[in-house]
Amino acid sequence: MILQSLYEYYERKKETLPAEGFELKEIKFLIEINTDGEFVDLVDLREKKKGKLFLLPKAIARSGKNSWQKTFLLWDHYGYLLQHPKDSSSASIKMAEKQNEVFVKSLNELPQRLKEDIGVKAILLFYEKNNAEDVKGHTNWVECSKIPGCNLTFRLNGDTEVIPQREMIVAYQKSLYEIEEENNSSIVGKCLITGNIEPLSRLHTATPILGSKSNSKIVAFQKKSGFDSYGKEQAFNAPVSIKAEAAFSTALKHLLSSRTNKKIISDSTIVFWVEKETQIIDPEELFSWVIATQSAKEDDPDRGVEIISSLYDAIHTGKLPQERDNYFYVLGLSPNAARISVRFWKIQTVEEFGENIKKHFDDFSIVHGPKEYQHLSLYQILSSTALQYKMENVPPNLAGAVIESIIDGKPYPITLMHQCIRRIRAEQHVNRARAAILKAYINRKNRFYNLQEKEITMALDLTNSNSGYRMGRLFAVLEKIQEEANPGINTTIRDRFYGAASSSPVAVFSQLLKLKNHHMPKLTPGRKIFFEKLIAEVISELSSFPNHLPLNEQAYFSVGYYHQRQDFFTSKKNKNQNENEN
Repeated sequence: MILQSLYEYYERKKETLPAEGFELKEIKFLIEINTDGEFVDLVDLREKKKGKLFLLPKAIARSGKNSWQKTFLLWDHYGYLLQHPKDSSSASIKMAEKQNEVFVKSLNELPQRLKEDIGVKAILLFYEKNNAEDVKGHTNWVECSKIPGCNLTFRLNGDTEVIPQREMIVAYQKSLYEIEEENNSSIVGKCLITGNIEPLSRLHTATPILGSKSNSKIVAFQKKSGFDSYGKEQAFNAPVSIKAEAAFSTALKHLLSSRTNKKIISDSTIVFWVEKETQIIDPEELFSWVIATQSAKEDDPDRGVEIISSLYDAIHTGKLPQERDNYFYVLGLSPNAARISVRFWKIQTVEEFGENIKKHFDDFSIVHGPKEYQHLSLYQILSSTALQYKMENVPPNLAGAVIESIIDGKPYPITLMHQCIRRIRAEQHVNRARAAILKAYINRKNRFYNLQEKEITMALDLTNSNSGYRMGRLFAVLEKIQEEANPGINTTIRDRFYGAASSSPVAVFSQLLKLKNHHMPKLTPGRKIFFEKLIAEVISELSSFPNHLPLNEQAYFSVGYYHQRQDFFTSKKNKNQNENEN
């Protein structure tokens, strides 16, 4: 189903995607030569560590100990072009020598008509004159050599296009691809993607992702393995035609290089696309914002509000059900040795997707400061549960599990709550994202399993009688009394007692209530009355302080604390606005 969906995406987008036999490849350095094959310059194409994309002849699938015997048409990594080893070991040095011999041999074996092209002739002269060493003497070579497997190609001095993009080379590559299909005509079968009887592809194209090897692919086979049967080896046991393989691999590579259809969260690379264009909402842009990185949000902080507003409008006006026949696909990938693992694969109608995204934002909606973002992205959610707010400290499987919960509308993983509470207790700090996580986790769990418990509201709920919620509110009130009694205080009861109060209330609150009595005389009569009434209201539903609070109640404690703190700093105007939003 994954390959078929990618194939259909290619068929819909093929006018704008690379043709069969070609692919967009990132090139970070160019070897510039003149028509006599003399080295001119090593051009650094990087911008913010990213190279420039060029439409080049498609890379040939190569793997195993004899992979060095295959090279690409007029481009490859520095081992092939410049005989540069990946490290200083003797084995790597010998390998680079063999790779370079194969590349030069492939140039000499090109058809005579192709050798007459001015660009190809210049490359041949470059190697005949042994000018490769001149490249390594350039000042940019130090940076180029630091990049593992840095891909290189050639450009004639004064040209804007690289040599593999010259008209004669492009025509040759197209004919080469057609010949490949003809040569494989003896190995035909029913393609699992198209259902047609066509020449089959023996090896699939590499589609590497972040953290994987350069030759990793989404479809890979081994020889002499338990999957071989009826005399069929490797890909012939799961037949995909040459054309279909080229189509789905091109589509996946395009998505993996896209800035709008790909996001990287923790160790997961996520690509997503819609089956057909929609005018009601843009699922691709919407989902891109949902799992946005921090930098993406900082580029245009108001854009997310517009996107989500359009979703809410589509639902409220009844337009979203028009997308019941349009599908949205989400593919989560992660590196795994020499292959790529499918972390998750989701298919939903655009209508279902839109409604589940709305539920997600509703569940995470919580009172916040006027200068904060109206909605939280997945980056903000996950980073708030990690040490030092760094995504690399997020547990490997958590990001994928949360994304699946968002898409499916199912309960958020319990690991999310555990991570959140762990960070709160470690830092003694409940911020907007952490309170929203706990609110969303509790509400969705209660709703999904029909636990008949009162739902946590967006802002302070005076009617919520949950003991954990009430004790969290009480802790916030006692902290506020201490702050007003000691203006400018640097350390409050939160810094010393939050962890104990949220886990073992009976051991802490009696002491804190006594401490409160020392602070009250420092307040004005009006504030004294206000706080005494507030404390009485909060503890009216508390019969006693328990010895221990389970994790679920600790979550209520954190939300209650956050709600009460926010209520202290929310004006009456903003309170009314929050109630209307709720």
